[in-house]
Parts: sequence; C-alpha cells; structure tokens
Amino acid sequence: MTWYKNAVFYELYPRAFADGNGDGWGDFGGLLEHLDYLQWLGVDCVWLTPFFPSPLKDDGYDISSFYGIHPQYGTLEEFRLVVDEIHERGMKVIPDLVMNHTSEEHPWFRMARRSRESRLRDFYVWSDTPDRYAGTRVIFCDTLDSNWSLDPVSGQYYWHRFFASQPDLNYDSPRVQQAMLDIIKYWLDLGVDGFRVDAVPYLFEREGTTCENLPETHAYLKRIRRYIDETFPGRVLLAEANQWPKDTLPYFGDGDEFHMGFHFPLMPRLYMALARQDNASIIDILNQTPDIPACCQWGSFLRNHDELTLEMVTPEDREFMWNFYAPERDQRLNMGIRRRLAPLMGNDRRKIALMYSMLYTLPGTPVLYYGDEIGMGDNLALPDRNGVRTPMQWDASLNAGFSSCAPDALYSPVIDDPVYGYRQVNVQAQRADPASLLNQIRHLTHTFKRLPALSEGRLDWLADAPANSLCFWRASEDQRLFVLHNLSDAPVSIPTAHLGLWAARNELTGQRVEIGATLVLPPFGFLWLSPLGS
Repeated sequence: MTWYKNAVFYELYPRAFADGNGDGWGDFGGLLEHLDYLQWLGVDCVWLTPFFPSPLKDDGYDISSFYGIHPQYGTLEEFRLVVDEIHERGMKVIPDLVMNHTSEEHPWFRMARRSRESRLRDFYVWSDTPDRYAGTRVIFCDTLDSNWSLDPVSGQYYWHRFFASQPDLNYDSPRVQQAMLDIIKYWLDLGVDGFRVDAVPYLFEREGTTCENLPETHAYLKRIRRYIDETFPGRVLLAEANQWPKDTLPYFGDGDEFHMGFHFPLMPRLYMALARQDNASIIDILNQTPDIPACCQWGSFLRNHDELTLEMVTPEDREFMWNFYAPERDQRLNMGIRRRLAPLMGNDRRKIALMYSMLYTLPGTPVLYYGDEIGMGDNLALPDRNGVRTPMQWDASLNAGFSSCAPDALYSPVIDDPVYGYRQVNVQAQRADPASLLNQIRHLTHTFKRLPALSEGRLDWLADAPANSLCFWRASEDQRLFVLHNLSDAPVSIPTAHLGLWAARNELTGQRVEIGATLVLPPFGFLWLSPLGS
C-alpha cells in the first residue's frame, strides 16, 4: 500500500488550531469542530505535533510521559474520537514520535539522575567529562555551546542534542529499544496511521564520528519498520532527517526502513530560485537527489513549525538568503529564518501561488503547514520559534474565532497587524471568496490529487528553458504533464517549437491551449499542461 504517494499532508499544531473549551489553548475538542474544513481543503493525512504531557519548554517536544495526553489538549477519549472522526472522513492521522530524547521531568530521567547506581541509569548517556564526541555539531547554536550539561544531582554530564532540558535516550540500552517499541505499539493500537519520527539521525553516539547517521541507528530503525510491517501493515513512517540527499537515502533502506523522508535541501532552494530569479539551485539539488525505492516517497514542504533551515546550503548562499529574506537580526534563528511563507513572499499572491505550484509539481508528497493556506503572518516579538506558531485565524470575531476566552488568556496573541491581522486574513472570508488564496490552494490541492504523474511520474527537465524559468515534464505510465514556472518579475518566453506539442489542456482551468513556437508566462505565472492530439 502506497497511499502516502498520492496524498497531501497537513501539519497541525494542536495548541494553535482551535480551542474547544474556551481556556485559550487549542485542544482536541476544537480540532473536532474543524475536521470538515480539512476534508474540504483536500487533506489526506493530518500530522499532529506533540500533544503528550510535557513542561512545554520546547513546545511539547520535551515529553514527560509517552503514554498520556497533556491535560490542556483534552483526554484520551477525546483523542480516540479525533482519530475515529478523521478516519470517518477518509483521512489519516500521524502523531509526532519523539524518539531521541525526553524531558528532564520524565520519570525515567528523574530516576536515572538519582545516583550513578540507579536502575535506570543506562536509559541516558553519561560522562565524567564534556569532552566526549567532540566532532558533533551543536544544533541550537544560538543558545548552546555544548551538547553536554552537568547534572548537579549525580555529578556527571548528560548528553543532549537539543536543549539541556531534553536529555538524549541511550539506544545502546536494550531496555530503551524495547520501551520505544512498546510506545509505538500503544499508539498504533489506538488507531493512528503511523508516525512522523522526530530527529532520527541522532539516536546513537560513537567516538570519532559526528554522531549522526550511524549504522547502529539504521539497524534499530529497520527493526522498528519490521515490527510495524508485521504487526500493523499499512501504517507509514515519515523521517525527519535534516541531511543531504545522499545521506537521507539510507533512511529508506531497501524499502525496509522509512516509507517517507523530508527533502530538506530542496526547500531553501525554492526560495533561493525565486530570490535570484534563476533555476540553477533547484535543478542542481534534484540532479543530486538519488533514486529511492519504488515503495518510498520524499516529503516536500515550504514551511513548518521550526525555522526555515539553511543548514543544507553553502555559507555564501546562507548569507544571501539571510540578506534577502531576513535582513533584520530578529528574523533569524540558529541556522535559519523564523518567518512564515506569506511574509517571506512579501505577501505577493503571485509568488505564494508560484511556490505552491512548485511544491505540488516537483517530486514528493506535499506537506502543508497550518495557516499558510490563507497567508497567515508571523509575530517576531515572540521568542524563538513561537512567532510562526500563533493561533489559527478562523474569522474576524474575537480572538480570530480561535477561542472564546478573554484575549489575555490566550496561549499566544493572535496576529493583529494591518496586513496579516485576523480581520483581513481568515478562513471564513476566504472560503466565501472564489478568488481568494485559500480557494486557489484548495484548487491546486485537488488538481494535484487527480494527476498521478505528479505523485509518481519521472522528472525530465526542459533543457533549453530560460534560466529564469523552471520547466519540466512529469511522466507516469498513463500520463504526461508539461509544467512551466516563471521565476521572474517580467514575462518570459518558453521555446516550445521543437516539442512537437501543438495543443494541450490547462489542467488548472480546463481550457485548451494552442502551442506555437513559444509559450509566454506572465510574471511569476505557471501552467500545468496535458498534451492533446494534433
């Protein structure tokens, strides 16, 4: 079963989506009220960011229990109802599986740190010195200068690839390996359709390495895949491995590790191509991208809940991207940019739609981020990544229709500026407007889903296309599509005389297009064409 190939995923941050009980937090009750919206939009699979018990020092990625629900999100019964109702609408749901670490408040760590002789000491990675694994990069380079922190209770250092409040689990321990399999079984028994697996490259550590992409990591991930295939067939595993394509390839294995993996290096190059009005960055990275097993698929995205990462670009390209898209220092974070899609595009509808067109027509399963489909803005006054995690803007009423609480009780203020504020940008107004961004994205979504060449077809570049365009064929056994994008702010002429293509159907309008020696695209325009007989 490869349902995930011809699907559209939607990343949904439960705290930000909808508040059902009026306490200022998004919750499962609020999500239930808006599942019809996701179905209408064309979503096939809902990815839920962590909703587990947590002190929320890292927005839930610091888990203090893998077996519960954070009380402000609701109850286990409500979660089960959400899963059932998602399935009733023909959609699927995958939660985040945070395998690499726990919160420091997890009972495992509290017990492990009591003494060096603790029964759970081997659940975490300890050292008498912070000098071990010296070749390992620090991911949160804006806030940390080491992956080790001294535990004052037991007097040893513990290892963490993220914040100090998130100690890494020790996968050299067979008990940790089995504990994670038990957690996986628990949630699959509750009906989820798989997992988006967080931070998979970092599970094991070895001296003299970067502590990333180690053979031991792949061996354990294959064990997880075998278990799921044997016990819960049809479920999907989506890898968050922020790596170059050649280093991500092993996470697919021989079709026996992950079903899907995010294509991190492609994402910043979509922005780079638009900024430079040049297709070279996209063509280069996709030409570097190796073939993957036939049962596997890349996951493509424009934005998500983290910063727009620039780890997978050269230092020169990083400086260019920062200067172009984040000229103010508070727009940057770690090795990336903490802005949403619409502000990055200067709120230019043409550019936003063009980015979505590239997302849908280049290889990979599209993964949307909540709120980007209506062009939500960001709040840079909020710390860290919180600026892109503000309440969903449903309508122009109090609190953007997100919650009935007093505004000062919201977990985060709603966007309320003159350009991106909820009175101007909201679902209700855009659903009622056939020409809105929301309806355009919905149309692209539904068109993508009926064109199998976009989900499984091979990619062939139009060799003589101008550098300020991105033109290619997508071809499957039963379908060929000719896709054209204008990356520039001026009309561009695409040479077509040599293609032997006389007429085509515009798949986005249904209209017949006569094709002569050239096709002219308006600034930031795009076409999805199916060849017709002469």
